[in-house]
Amino acid sequence: MLFNSIDFAIFLPIIFILYWLIGKKSLQYQNILLLVSSYFFYAFWDWRFLFLLVFSTLLDYFTGLKMQNTLNPVAKRNWFWISVTINLGFLGVFKYYNFFADSFAKAISHFGLQVNPWTLKVILPVGISFYTFHGLSYVIDIYKNRIKAEESFINYSVFVSFFPLLVAGPIERATHLLPQIKQKRKFDYLQAIDGLRQILWGLFKKVVIADSCAVYANSIFNNSDGYSGSTLLLGAVFFAFQIYGDFSGYSDIALGVARLLGIDLLKNFAFPYFSRDIAEFWRRWHISLSSWFKDYLYIPLGGSKGGIWKTIRNTFIIFIVSGFWHGANWTFIAWGFLNALFIMPSIIFKTNRNNLDIAAQGKILPSFKEFFSILITFGLTVFAWIFFRSESIRHAYHFIAKIFSQTLFTKPEILPKKLMLIILLFMIIEWLGRENEFALSKLPIKSKAVRWGFYYILVITILYFSGSEQQFIYFQF
Repeated sequence: MLFNSIDFAIFLPIIFILYWLIGKKSLQYQNILLLVSSYFFYAFWDWRFLFLLVFSTLLDYFTGLKMQNTLNPVAKRNWFWISVTINLGFLGVFKYYNFFADSFAKAISHFGLQVNPWTLKVILPVGISFYTFHGLSYVIDIYKNRIKAEESFINYSVFVSFFPLLVAGPIERATHLLPQIKQKRKFDYLQAIDGLRQILWGLFKKVVIADSCAVYANSIFNNSDGYSGSTLLLGAVFFAFQIYGDFSGYSDIALGVARLLGIDLLKNFAFPYFSRDIAEFWRRWHISLSSWFKDYLYIPLGGSKGGIWKTIRNTFIIFIVSGFWHGANWTFIAWGFLNALFIMPSIIFKTNRNNLDIAAQGKILPSFKEFFSILITFGLTVFAWIFFRSESIRHAYHFIAKIFSQTLFTKPEILPKKLMLIILLFMIIEWLGRENEFALSKLPIKSKAVRWGFYYILVITILYFSGSEQQFIYFQF
């Protein structure tokens, strides 16, 4: 079920009303409703893969109890590795088997050997990377004695499958979400209003910004041979706004829906396109995934301890793994490698913690140095996005080569002025709200009439642009 669909517009109010009516009677009934509605939400896409979600939930739930209840460290370790192996095994089969089979066949073909690999004719279960990481973090935290295993299967199941975050995050932690699931929740009017504002802004990002940019980005990337370098550059910029509007829009809607239900999810985006270096960008983009890899991969590998060469090695590992997490294609690995390369100067010269505050904090405009740093960082990010969006490394290479040709200085064949104006207005609103939780959380508009007028304009604009229900990009990951 898509957040930007009529189905969800009917689904959410029904769940909201039932949730708070039941909540007055029993927390357990409330959590049962959350679980049933989450399973319905997931099954609405394809009911067959609901069994995979339930199996993964059962596996990690019982693994957690077994690890906690055993006094034998060997048995505890065995249970831990059983869970990790099965979870990663499912992820590997559904998401990466065909990639490895095809890559192996192509590799040995260079030695004159021809192999017709057997590939799986299955679709990728939506959200499998996200709920797998939910379960893995839970099992790892129990194994490391950071948390206790959850006794209630209902509570744990809601943690794994809570419908706002189920298919595209944010990637939650048991230490953050489970305590909220286990405690009684009371309706908070101000929290609900804030949630509605965040949903509104998320829908604007998705329907108006992302889906509009997708039309031009898809046309340009899919027909790159027929366009000039200036048009290809514009296409890469459109994709940068498409993926930001799409993914951060999803996260805003997810956080907003959760707030309607009295639950706070982890923040996933913090105005990343206003970053002044790549290190800051990765503290602001897909925050839940970046922190997951930091806590469960980078630090166990040694992190920044052990010298500069180990730090460089560990940095490249987490970025390449992060790229591979996004998809079974060499383009994603190249995207991860590029970002690791871009962040290297700040790692080597230890400047990666220089920009911990927001750009131009407390000011209306940035300084020239900040503006230039933001522009350079955005340019590097757009360059890396070309690999993320391209069908293959060869496609990305030709795309970039044409950008850096003489045709870069010609007038673009595609120049949607209205969309570019909308993007500019969008970025102005984001800039003005960059010090807040999200852009609309504290609008600098004192007049209530003007503020509500602005909300109505957003609603009308969303309805005007809502001609098609386009799937969110991160559903494929």
